[in-house]
Amino acid sequence: MDQHASDINRVIKNAIKVMEDSKYQIYEICESARAELESLEQELDIVLQETVRCIDKVDKLEQDYRRARIRLTEVSRDFVRYKEQDIKIAYEKATTLQLDLMMYREKETYLKARRDDLQKRVKNVEGSIERAEVIASQMNVVLEYLSGDLNQVTRILESARTRQLIGLKIILAQEEERKRIAREIHDGPAQSLANIVLRTEIAERMLMKQEFQMVQDELIDLKGQVRAGLEELRKIIFNLRPMTLDDLGLVPTLRKFVQDFEERTRIHTAFDLKGKEFRLPSAMEAAIYRLVQEAYSNAHKHSNASHVLLEMQYHAGQIVIIVEDNGVGFNLKLLEEPEYHNTHFGLVGMKERVELVEGRMDIDSKPGHGTKVMITIPITAEHRKE
Repeated sequence: MDQHASDINRVIKNAIKVMEDSKYQIYEICESARAELESLEQELDIVLQETVRCIDKVDKLEQDYRRARIRLTEVSRDFVRYKEQDIKIAYEKATTLQLDLMMYREKETYLKARRDDLQKRVKNVEGSIERAEVIASQMNVVLEYLSGDLNQVTRILESARTRQLIGLKIILAQEEERKRIAREIHDGPAQSLANIVLRTEIAERMLMKQEFQMVQDELIDLKGQVRAGLEELRKIIFNLRPMTLDDLGLVPTLRKFVQDFEERTRIHTAFDLKGKEFRLPSAMEAAIYRLVQEAYSNAHKHSNASHVLLEMQYHAGQIVIIVEDNGVGFNLKLLEEPEYHNTHFGLVGMKERVELVEGRMDIDSKPGHGTKVMITIPITAEHRKE
């Protein structure tokens, strides 16, 4: 037994060393990416300013060229008032303005392409930083448990009640990470998009006065795209961490979720509450919310259902969550096949989440008769927050 413990301890120490080295490498990648992001943002700012100046220059040259053509027409028609030298001067001026206009239009096209490329690269680098931070956070959680005393870890794993607490801590760490990302998106991209919408509205009014129809149409289209992006970001923020979960509790949040699900998918939904709701620890409420979210996602993707029911049952010692649909169903024997686990991560992920909180998940389904998922989670007096 001692030899086995020593071997396991050695394996754990090697794993910790590898993860520590990897964490340092991830940190270096993050720092490098942040430096690249700062450089790209500075370059993008310069390109944006230069683009604005170039657009203004093109607008001015178009006006000057239009007046120069009118002047050339006038001097070319009136041979009495204007001499050949006047015609030559008017022609040269119109030609020079035309060449300048062509040159600046090409420059404007180049700057817009450069701007779009930089914006895409900024977005990609921001995504890389976000993914690296998530990985680093997850590694920190794992390292925290691996770094503990092996005998203590063994004793902890022998206690069912403590295993549930470990699961709640892991879920809490995940939810804290989601909160952080939600705050960053809200304070960063969402604010920037709102500012862009305001600036495009100002630019639109200015351009309307000068009747640049093509530019106006482009700005109107851009404004629509930005507003759509802003709305999408707000949905992402809610999905990452519904604010109502902390403020109002699990039941109101789930009511809103099923309503939004019905509006988004056109699948009829119903919510049924049995028993008196009581508040639970934040991590447990988050775990239940994610389970319902995943169950509804599975129904939407795979069941081809026209109706989905969510039933919440509050009992003294447990909470029962039932998600039932009238879809195509499936053969339960498929759950026993390894190939199914490799292609259907939804139910597998739900089962793992349920096990983290010491719960049980039962599935009732058969082809052509829909699917019923019932999750039972034990609740102790320590969990209740009445």
